[in-house]
Amino acid sequence: MKRTRLGSLDVTAIGLGSAPLGGLFSPVSDAEAEATLAAGWSAGIRFYDTAPLYGFGLAERRLGAFLRQQPRDSYAISTKVGRLLRVPDGAAVEDDHYKGTPRERPVFDFSHDGVMRSVGESLVRLGLDRVDVLLVHDPDDHYDEAVSGAFRALERLRADGTVKAIGAGMNQSEMLVRFAEAVPVDCFLLAGRYTLLDQGALEALFPVCTAKNVGILLGGIYNSGILANPHVGAKFNYQDADPALVARALALDELCRKHGTELKAAALQFCMAHPAVTVAVMGARNAAEVADNIAMSERKVPQAFWQELRARSLVDARAPLPGGA
Repeated sequence: MKRTRLGSLDVTAIGLGSAPLGGLFSPVSDAEAEATLAAGWSAGIRFYDTAPLYGFGLAERRLGAFLRQQPRDSYAISTKVGRLLRVPDGAAVEDDHYKGTPRERPVFDFSHDGVMRSVGESLVRLGLDRVDVLLVHDPDDHYDEAVSGAFRALERLRADGTVKAIGAGMNQSEMLVRFAEAVPVDCFLLAGRYTLLDQGALEALFPVCTAKNVGILLGGIYNSGILANPHVGAKFNYQDADPALVARALALDELCRKHGTELKAAALQFCMAHPAVTVAVMGARNAAEVADNIAMSERKVPQAFWQELRARSLVDARAPLPGGA
């Protein structure tokens, strides 16, 4: 598998995202999770992303149980800070997104001390002595505290060699631009804002990251599923997609079929063609989805498809396309 550089880290250009292994939208068994991770490892994936939020600790525990069986220097792992997991006083209400989870629920804490607690608790769940990348997770309403608290803790951990790279993971690009200008970050995990349906990152984020040599871990490439299987009721940004988005996704799917290729292949290869994108972080809930993700990265997408995509202005004119179309 193609490898790339993320700061001082040598990583694979495709990573495995663990949100589905935390029961995103539907439960996943321990056996299914282990088989998924084993399939990713066998395919050559050596970058793994997780977070306390994903299944409220479940994804970290499952990922750690698998990675503890592998040589520690043979892979890189990222996790996130900004949410502490705590058992609520009353009964835990079932979450809208994560199913089959433990009783703990996330509590926002972007303070310096909260971040240090979060890192320690993640290491316990993972059963590892270190992680390689730490990201401030979804600080949308907590910019000031993230800069003065969370990032101060992350800079300290990077300075003493505890972690190799720091940054933030968000579903928006605007605040990431502010972080890039305020904090000496190494990378960002951007979810859903650079896809065949949404190229918002082109406006400011990708240019500033390129100028500052900040790597992009790109998640949400299928926009929560609509670019994997466009239909009425498909998800976009973890919610039911509105009819206009469904119509656009169906038009893209029709164009792919016209050129004898698949929408998932076009969606993934479009994202990987941008030079700012370091790693495509692909979620999977079973071994078949891992195999499919790898296959879509290699599936032939004809140049005629990219040319027609450009000619019909179905993507931002600034977006680079595979093969220079």
